[in-house]
Amino acid sequence: MRYSSRKMLALAAAVSVTVAACGSDSNDASSDATDPVATEAVQETEAPVDTEAMEEAPADTEAMEEAPADTEAMEEADPASFAVDDGASSLKAGLTSLLQEHVYLAGIAFETAVDAGGDLEEPATAAAVAALDENTVALADAVGSVAGQENGDAFLELWREHIGFFVDYTLGEATGNEEMKTQALTDLEGYQQAAGAFFEEITGGEIQADVLVGGLAEHVATLTTAIDSIVADDPAAFDDLQAAAAHMEGAADLLATGIVAALPDMFPGATDSVPAVTRSTLTFQLQEHVYLAGIAIEQAIENGGDLEQANVQAAIETLDGNTVRLSETVASVAGEENGAAFQDLWREHIGFFVDYTLGAATGDDEMKAQALTDLEGYQQAAGAFFEEITGGEIAPDDLIPGLEEHVATLTLAIDDMVAGDPAAFTGLRAAGQHMPMAALLLATGIVAATS
Repeated sequence: MRYSSRKMLALAAAVSVTVAACGSDSNDASSDATDPVATEAVQETEAPVDTEAMEEAPADTEAMEEAPADTEAMEEADPASFAVDDGASSLKAGLTSLLQEHVYLAGIAFETAVDAGGDLEEPATAAAVAALDENTVALADAVGSVAGQENGDAFLELWREHIGFFVDYTLGEATGNEEMKTQALTDLEGYQQAAGAFFEEITGGEIQADVLVGGLAEHVATLTTAIDSIVADDPAAFDDLQAAAAHMEGAADLLATGIVAALPDMFPGATDSVPAVTRSTLTFQLQEHVYLAGIAIEQAIENGGDLEQANVQAAIETLDGNTVRLSETVASVAGEENGAAFQDLWREHIGFFVDYTLGAATGDDEMKAQALTDLEGYQQAAGAFFEEITGGEIAPDDLIPGLEEHVATLTLAIDDMVAGDPAAFTGLRAAGQHMPMAALLLATGIVAATS
């Protein structure tokens, strides 16, 4: 779809101002923000990492998913030396959650803005941008907790500025303004250099600027590809956005490894240990499930429940790719037969969420009630499944409350989507934030069972 230059110009201006203003003392994302603050370098600070801000998840587990892929790093690590809740594991999982969330919330905000045609009075656009900025603030808080408030503030400005450049790129793509797109890409190159220098400075060189810049270039390449697909209303947008988010798993590992090297006393453990990789893998896959499910459900609602419509089908296929990856993770620790059993169970529970959505959209309270009953049965089955494959290390009484929370948060987000309530964006984020704690519970049980 294409929109008028006037509307899209208004959109870009408003989104940029909103991103800069949310929680900020100044609307000017000046070039000064690109310079790292040397007064509170990471090696000098005693501030602990704010794991609550980084993982913001309501207690307890989230349904099925499984252990990490079988990597060389995992095989070489001594399981007795590390834990899923040591400093390195917590840092890596927290950054994985926040960086992945950034991509999904950015994609959702851009798609919402494009769909609104630049109508800044549309509450959904403002709400989507606000949810994205909540993630930005959480990332800045995490940086500040490690490198000091001054560096956290500098990062906040730098990060908001780079989001503004992506907005400019979206505007250029939507209006066919190649000059604007080119300038946005040039600005993003400048951001990459600034960010590389920033993290090299605050980690005392443990994160090398040129290595980080390479990763940031990939972030720009993958997210602009997704933006192109979003603007073109191309069904490939869902896979493209997932690919952009998938890149953040490596980015989180790079940052966490450098920070752990710079502050080993603050972050004991190793980012490549079995527990750390197990926890971060589950964090990534479980949180991805929520965002991809939310996106697929929103597409179905937008298309009147037509599950055969091209975009709906594409969104569902992208979601199912996550299901397959989770199943492969389960199989890597519990065998192919259990992986296949999990896949059937997981797909079934997604179907129950679809039933709930259709019931909510059509006002069929009986369908909604049946879907909730089915989801309760799923919780019991999932509890029994994980108790079995972990030899009792994960108890149903520990897992089921987390599954109940998963159902409660995601159905609340669905209700808001069906009602067209802008609260759906923060509701979906709340559902996603539940998953890091779910990953922690599952990782703890899996590591205990396989050690």
